[in-house]
Amino acid sequence: MTSPHYAPKHSSHNHFEQPASLMQRLLGAIHWHAFRSASHRRRDRTGNTHSAWGLRHIAKVPLALILLWVIVLWWGERSVFRNSIAACYWDTWERWPEDATPHHVVLIADPQLVDPHTYPGRPWPLSTLTVRYTDLYLRRSFSLLNKALHPDTVFFLGDLFDGGREWATRASESPEPRYKKYGEDFWLQEYGRFGRIFFRNWAHHRDHQRHTQQNRKIITGLPGNHDLGLGIGIQRPVRARFNAYFGEGNAINIIGNHTFVSVDTLSLSAKGQLDPTTGRQGIGYDEDPNADIWKPVEEFLDTVQEKKARLLARELHLRAGSPEYPPQERTAVGLYTAAARSTPTHDLAMNFLPTILLTHVPLYRAEGTPCGPLRERHPPTANHGLPLANDPPNAIPIQAGYQYQNVLTPALSSELIAKIGHVQHVFSGDDHDYCDVVHRGYTATGGGVREITVKSMSWAMGVRRPGFLMVSLWHPVDARGSPLGAPAATTLQTHLCLLPDQLGVFVRYALLLAVTLAALVVRAVAIGFAAPTAISASPHPRPRPLLPLSVSPARAATPTLAHASHTSLAARPSAGRPRSASAAPSSFPEAKPVLANPLVDRFERLFGSFGSIPACIPIPPMPPYMPPMPPTPPYMDPYPPPMPPYIEEPMPPKRE
Repeated sequence: MTSPHYAPKHSSHNHFEQPASLMQRLLGAIHWHAFRSASHRRRDRTGNTHSAWGLRHIAKVPLALILLWVIVLWWGERSVFRNSIAACYWDTWERWPEDATPHHVVLIADPQLVDPHTYPGRPWPLSTLTVRYTDLYLRRSFSLLNKALHPDTVFFLGDLFDGGREWATRASESPEPRYKKYGEDFWLQEYGRFGRIFFRNWAHHRDHQRHTQQNRKIITGLPGNHDLGLGIGIQRPVRARFNAYFGEGNAINIIGNHTFVSVDTLSLSAKGQLDPTTGRQGIGYDEDPNADIWKPVEEFLDTVQEKKARLLARELHLRAGSPEYPPQERTAVGLYTAAARSTPTHDLAMNFLPTILLTHVPLYRAEGTPCGPLRERHPPTANHGLPLANDPPNAIPIQAGYQYQNVLTPALSSELIAKIGHVQHVFSGDDHDYCDVVHRGYTATGGGVREITVKSMSWAMGVRRPGFLMVSLWHPVDARGSPLGAPAATTLQTHLCLLPDQLGVFVRYALLLAVTLAALVVRAVAIGFAAPTAISASPHPRPRPLLPLSVSPARAATPTLAHASHTSLAARPSAGRPRSASAAPSSFPEAKPVLANPLVDRFERLFGSFGSIPACIPIPPMPPYMPPMPPTPPYMDPYPPPMPPYIEEPMPPKRE
């Protein structure tokens, strides 16, 4: 039987609430999205512009910046190169007959691989980055050139390296003290670097050549003043090393029914130069100590026309199916009599093919001779649409200095044209910019010689738009080398192909970086102002945590009242002593407030409490699950009062 003083109550510690199910959370999220969209529409109708910089819009800024960077990097590292090469396809500028099969040649000038000689005072890491990106630029350009244009022949016009003349050999050293530490091993390292950029790409695309390209060639033997030096400044071991690895500087090649004559005009420039040690000119072979520099070139020029004829006869023999070297007739000769050389059946006085001269240093021209509208540094001076006969800003300056000379001397220029013979075009380098002139002062050619100075292919050589020259050759001949049909007005067409402006690409990267930093700063400031407003405008209260963090303050304030019912004692039997026990106020621990953490509080204000969905998503209320309480037995004191001690009463005396 239950005591009238006892009333069963629930435990004050039972604050557990059943968490929302997955379906309830999903429905709550849908409800939140619908409410938020309607709220934004109402704000837009009422003219509230703050929603444009709400948290939803601010969160899209990093994604937009990432997408913008991807687009710009793809443009600057891929698309701009492909678009530049695509604008130079052969069929977009060639003007040959429909049945023509021209031979395609590409001329590359002054790649000048950047090395310690290029920017000696540039600190690290800027120097390393310059080397890295100039090599990358050359590699991409040459690779796309081979892949998209498929040239039949590639000529280099000198200055393959920038400091090649300074790197010592085993038998020589640099005349400048600061470069003495760079020796043969460093030059071989630079040679391997050149091979990785050009030779490897050429060999890689050889497998993709067209079926009509059976004899593709890459010719790198023409030296530049940065490879050897100039005139009497050339060191013999340095020149021998260059010729051993890249080929002879004085050579003849028949390509596309044209004769290409390469001349080492750097060594030839030693002829007539004053020797600073002796004060004499290098003309007398026996008495000039520098004659071994220019004399081999002089001997080549003295026999160049005969070599041209022999090479043409050999080429025609091969085309006719004859053996390359016809058998010699057996003729008895004396022991000390030289046998007469037999030449191919063709006469040496046959028609010569059009001749093209390749030289690193341009030919001489009058000072102020304009270079034309394609010159980048100084376009032609405005003259009511008419070109000026003398335009010094648009011309190659006539200058000379340590190991360089902008043009050849007038005497050497005339000697080249006269001894080579039948020169119709000249291609040169060294100036790094484009120049197109016609030399009319050479009587050997009648109508004059057109010379094109080819632009540098490197963006580190003082031009914003590097480039290369494309040459299309079409000159059909018969079995004796004579032109077929009516003589054409020209057998050669050229086109300047411009490469991307790498400095301009870097400038755009820098501008985009500045825009990115500014956008991130504005976004950070906007978050600081938008977050409190977004939280205060939320129509949903902050959800309670799933599990209690502390005792409820209302209940913890009066612990004795909460347990008052437990202090009553049930009725005891009449044999026991009635007692009562009350719980002390301090029998339960007092409620302690949760420690405040500013970072956690701010995170919860923005994104909700830990372990729950964001604060802005409402959860439909759900009554807590309360299991039925079992009936409580009557309260029984676990410590009954002790029984009184048993006292044995004395027995009364027996009556007798």
